[in-house]
Amino acid sequence: MTAARITVNGDEAPIAPAAPHTTVLDFLRERGLTGTKEGCAEGECGACAVLVARPGTHEPTDWVAVNACLLPVAALDGQEVVTSEGLATAGEAGAPPVLHPVQEEMAVRGGSQCGYCTPGFVCSMAAEYYRPDRRPHADPTAGSEHGPNDTDPEHGPTGTGTCTDPEHGPNGFDLHALSGNLCRCTGYRPIRDAAFAVGTPSAEDPLARRRAQSPPEPVATEYTRDDRTFLRKNTLDETLRLLRERPDAVVIAGSTDWGVEVNILARRADCVVAVDRLPELRELRTTSDHIEIGAALTLTEIERRLDGEVPLLAELFPQFASRLIRNGATLGGNLGTGSPIGDSPPVLLALDASVVLAHADGEREVPLADYFTGYRQSVRRPGELIRAVRVPLPLSPVTSFHKIAKRRFDDISSVAVAFALDIQDGTVRKARIGLGGVAATPIRALATEAALEGRPWTEETVEAAARVLRTQGTPMDDHRASAAYRAEMLGQSLRKLYVRTTGTVSS
Repeated sequence: MTAARITVNGDEAPIAPAAPHTTVLDFLRERGLTGTKEGCAEGECGACAVLVARPGTHEPTDWVAVNACLLPVAALDGQEVVTSEGLATAGEAGAPPVLHPVQEEMAVRGGSQCGYCTPGFVCSMAAEYYRPDRRPHADPTAGSEHGPNDTDPEHGPTGTGTCTDPEHGPNGFDLHALSGNLCRCTGYRPIRDAAFAVGTPSAEDPLARRRAQSPPEPVATEYTRDDRTFLRKNTLDETLRLLRERPDAVVIAGSTDWGVEVNILARRADCVVAVDRLPELRELRTTSDHIEIGAALTLTEIERRLDGEVPLLAELFPQFASRLIRNGATLGGNLGTGSPIGDSPPVLLALDASVVLAHADGEREVPLADYFTGYRQSVRRPGELIRAVRVPLPLSPVTSFHKIAKRRFDDISSVAVAFALDIQDGTVRKARIGLGGVAATPIRALATEAALEGRPWTEETVEAAARVLRTQGTPMDDHRASAAYRAEMLGQSLRKLYVRTTGTVSS
């Protein structure tokens, strides 16, 4: 087994002597790459964003932006990282470096003021710049307040004004790519202008060319410092045998939860086991009766590979944290933490999903409705690993996900409600409702489902069921919402669904 190494901006460097819990952020800053900043240490501000070469969905390799503050550097053994400093290219002899197109647009459009957040914005913007399926609109000025000939003399179409879709630019840029980056002083308009002004990568762009090559292969890692160890095995079988021997090990994929505990609570583990690159946990398969989603696929990978095939999941993804988090977070991790306010469990409960639990001695499938047993507790046994999530087919035709939070995006939900209904000839044939944030665990609203099934989809039925839904769970008062507000939002969510499906406003 070779010494752990990482490639940063094209140069290979040993990870030693960093401790196994050392984050990518701290590793980079200790090497003098101080463009990567620490703002929150929780993955909420994006000041630490960097690019990582990962398996692509449309090309062999994608440049993916991740939070460097959450990821242990040992998790990138054998991998490639590009920081804000690595985006610029060398100039002629004696000349300064040539700014990357994203950096150039941020500069000329006033997208940087104090500059603290700028490197993170640039890295997130660069990931979107290199997204292979990003395509400019047919009319670059469609929906803009500017005329077709309004341009900046040096930088092309202004890209400003009110677009028909304010979250997508005329160049195909998706502003959700920046949803995990916060700015406290410049204001977002010039940053948006810069994002909507970037063009497409040139044929000579080295990072664009890199996409056509395979990403780095996962490498087996055994990295030990100060009696603490970081491990990555090549196969699921090896990993399960390891977990049987070390049931105390902390299992990570994207480390979006564990990384917060390391930073904020100073948690340390004697043994951390990474499962994010295990091939057996990264499959997505559709059979005649179910869709199986590998537990280590990131939410971004699932979103792009399903491409709307499961509408309820498609509705969830944009509301799940930020793109930076979704680039690392997994369904296996979200279910494995057992949090009652995780956003995916209510959706998966409404989809009647089950989890496939793998152990060195074999596998078993458990309905998600039976998986949670208490606050952050589940039926998962020591040494057991979530291998996949199975969603049965056919899907219910009427679905909706309602997330009630203080912010529209990148926030923890006060209440989350997911619906999946089968309504035929005006009658509710089947109802599945998943709830989050109203009990010690995510729950199915069984009493409300019973109040709907077999009854006509009418205002009278919905009002009766809404009164039942308000009583589901054991909502509490806390800093996010009061118990009364949570109960009211439960009832309102069903009324909202009724209005959406019928166009009838309840009295």
